[in-house]
Amino acid sequence: MNDPTLLVLTSLADGDKHGYAMMADILEFAGVELGPGTLYGAITRLEARGLIKGLSSPDRRRPYRLTAAGRAHLEEQIAALEPIVRNGARRLRRA
Repeated sequence: MNDPTLLVLTSLADGDKHGYAMMADILEFAGVELGPGTLYGAITRLEARGLIKGLSSPDRRRPYRLTAAGRAHLEEQIAALEPIVRNGARRLRRA
């Protein structure tokens, strides 16, 4: 999975993070290196949809938080992916 929006939502499900922390977290859990343009494009789309919220910060690093709508969306996406993963694993065992 390398959909930047799902990667950002998954990262924020573990707590508030600023952009660099998200990039490092995504690299760690998914092995995907998002560039700044890709990351901030995804953040902009997610904020516009109300799935994440930018928080105020005393420095230039702005943290983001998963909203209730974002959590629900992530849960829906994970539920949709589970049958695919389950079937893929089953088919690989038979191959």
